Amino acid sequence: MHDIQNETDSRGIELDRVGIDGVRYPVSFEDGHLRQEGIANFEVTVRLQSDRRGTHMSRMVALVHEHLQRFDPRRLPTVLKTGADLLDAPAITVAMAMPVSTTVVAPASGRESKQVHDIRIEGHWDNGNVTVQTAVTTEVTSLCPCSKAISDYGAHNQRSKVMLTVTSQGDTPYPLPVHGAVRLLSSSASAPVVPLVKRADERVLTMQAYDSPVFVEDMAREVSASCRDRGLRHAVSIRNLESIHSHDAIAFISG
Repeated sequence: MHDIQNETDSRGIELDRVGIDGVRYPVSFEDGHLRQEGIANFEVTVRLQSDRRGTHMSRMVALVHEHLQRFDPRRLPTVLKTGADLLDAPAITVAMAMPVSTTVVAPASGRESKQVHDIRIEGHWDNGNVTVQTAVTTEVTSLCPCSKAISDYGAHNQRSKVMLTVTSQGDTPYPLPVHGAVRLLSSSASAPVVPLVKRADERVLTMQAYDSPVFVEDMAREVSASCRDRGLRHAVSIRNLESIHSHDAIAFISG
């Protein structure tokens, strides 16, 4: 059967990225600290040479099925090289996104619950050079320092969505595991988000937030400072879901 996509293209135009997205596949995520089963969303693209009419998209699904169902970010450079060889491509990008959970312990009652975080891990192989980005998004509590300072009692607080993206350097594709990123982000906030709280826990968390007020700017700088101390290439994105305003407060920083 004639392979039309394997025909030569005469226009001489290279495509930066072409491939597939929205591939939902069962995954066992394992990074040495966190082990989780779930359904992940995959994106696989390659750089297409100027003389190639098309790429082999079925081979991309095969790459997910055969090499990525057990997803370990530490092995991603090897998988990328395998994919580049399979697809005869000078560059390949693989991205995986899924929710994962960590155990949270309420501060007074000791009750356990699960907090869910969104992760996205993207690996890029380009003629032997590998870059891996790990993005972790979680929720924390922030309390406004200005509101506390000007009020006779109380202060407005809200949930904040914080995302930390860490980019690999050198031979370390996964320098900050997911659980480490969650801890780093939580430590920058006024208080953690705890799914299951009893009244005694609510009291502790409310007072903890009141004693540790932070602006969105403070959290962004704090996360960035922690990353700089560890020598991590990073980007931070924060969105406060403001409780007394009709808008959100946002901050971004990279380093």
